[in-house]
Amino acid sequence: MQKSTLFLDLASQFKTPEAVQGLIHQIPYNHEETGETLRSAVQAYRANRVHCFEAAFLAAAILENRGYPPLILDLESVDGLDHVLFVFKQDGRWGAVGKSRDRVLAGRSPVYRSIRDLMWSYFDAYIDESGRIKAYELVHLDDTKADWRFSKRNVWKAQDYLLELPHRRVKASNDRYQRIKRRYRQVGDLPMRPEWW
Repeated sequence: MQKSTLFLDLASQFKTPEAVQGLIHQIPYNHEETGETLRSAVQAYRANRVHCFEAAFLAAAILENRGYPPLILDLESVDGLDHVLFVFKQDGRWGAVGKSRDRVLAGRSPVYRSIRDLMWSYFDAYIDESGRIKAYELVHLDDTKADWRFSKRNVWKAQDYLLELPHRRVKASNDRYQRIKRRYRQVGDLPMRPEWW
């Protein structure tokens, strides 16, 4: 199948963000065992392994054919382990499609009034021994000037763009952080919620 028709074909099979989230869940997580990668959407699909940024590329490449702009949400963490999600707006509400080693950090139904509200749905779930969201930003993938759809090489240009881009700071109390961290140490990840995909 030619690269120009791959995402059209996938968009005809997976017609909604929820359906694309189902596809992303089926693809194994890319643990980068042989070195770091940032594969384009087509290369990630062909490799049949994705981490969060690669999953965002793939979701964007599919869903732009269903009328959704290629938008991502970058969540910066204090431990340097950031998280990237494809985000979309439906009926005036925001949702996300994502991949993570932790299921609670995957997608979200479109129930959030703003990008800020969507970000907050990840805040508590992000807290573990080292993670805590410190900033976030909404980005149009084409603004990165990277060939995130079809490049045969790693797309470090997109990552560099995010690293240099100013982000909106998150203001959260240390009491809240410590409370969630204690809970994480006692029972692990937060339980899944109905609106979390």
